[in-house]
Amino acid sequence: MRVKVCGMTDMNQVRQLNDLGVHFCGFIFYPKSPRYVLNTNTTDTIKKIKGNINKVGVFVNEKEDTVLKMVDECGLYLVQLHGDESPRTCENLSNYVTTVKAFRISEQDNILWKIKDYQDVVDMFLFDTEGVGYGGTGKKFNWNMLKGLSIRKPFFLSGGIQPEDVHHLAAFMQDTVAKDLFAVDINSRFEIAPGIKNLALVQEFVNSVTNI
Repeated sequence: MRVKVCGMTDMNQVRQLNDLGVHFCGFIFYPKSPRYVLNTNTTDTIKKIKGNINKVGVFVNEKEDTVLKMVDECGLYLVQLHGDESPRTCENLSNYVTTVKAFRISEQDNILWKIKDYQDVVDMFLFDTEGVGYGGTGKKFNWNMLKGLSIRKPFFLSGGIQPEDVHHLAAFMQDTVAKDLFAVDINSRFEIAPGIKNLALVQEFVNSVTNI
């Protein structure tokens, strides 16, 4: 199982994540986030990160040209649109870079209805928990809402995933929807402080889910 560690702000930790075999690291380019990566780093510093780890830029209702500028200046592999971006915006960006559209899920949502206008205009989906802000709630949505669905697009599973969730993930993988699960996305439940991860917890989690 692939793992994405989101909300990174310490480039030394990113290099360590690469050594741990983490597949994706997420950098948040949203100034209102406590994990806003450009508070403590330059675009050049991010671009210099090398290795097998893939860099993901997380944006919230950002202008298309700004997103593409960051893709170029930081060497981003994916962009994750975590706001209220329109299908048109998603399609425009996906013409230039692999694009992930995030959806914040609440108990009242019809997931297939929520994603239908984006099915043909992005490369992947991400399912997170509905909250006051845009992500980083530390809360889990009801994964049972995904069970039995045909997403027809690779997706990231996000939202309050914690070290103790390994057995829940193993159970989730038995459902038919798991054929489209691309990676799990971890963040605040593995932190010492916003943007700073407990790497021992991350390593234990990565080792545990590798063969699920």
